[in-house]
Amino acid sequence: MVTTLARPGRLLAKRLIMIQLSVVIFMAVGMSLAVSASWGISALIGGGIFVIANAVFAGCAFMFSGARAAKKVAVSFYTGEVLKILITVVLFSVAYVYMEVELVPLKLTYLLVLGINIFAPVLFINNRK
Repeated sequence: MVTTLARPGRLLAKRLIMIQLSVVIFMAVGMSLAVSASWGISALIGGGIFVIANAVFAGCAFMFSGARAAKKVAVSFYTGEVLKILITVVLFSVAYVYMEVELVPLKLTYLLVLGINIFAPVLFINNRK
């Protein structure tokens, strides 16, 4: 019973991550074809940073469910948010220091996927009554 309560949220999170991943791949291929391969790789890295961090957050956020596990739900949610921020900082640091990336596609794709995350409620409005 408890896992059935969290199932719709898990499905929405999985659907959102798949949408984000497909947008990242589409942008990377598009930039590779339109500009150069280094722009495509940079776009893939920038979008991948957000998708990886968001997937870790979603995994932590839906680890527990139910009224009896309210404290565990809150702790796992905040732990997921902290991990998301730390992973984002670490992956950006690694990309800037150890990889030769183009900054424009890296940041542009990251911000595009972030925008998808911000406007996700509009994508998932259910008008069935």
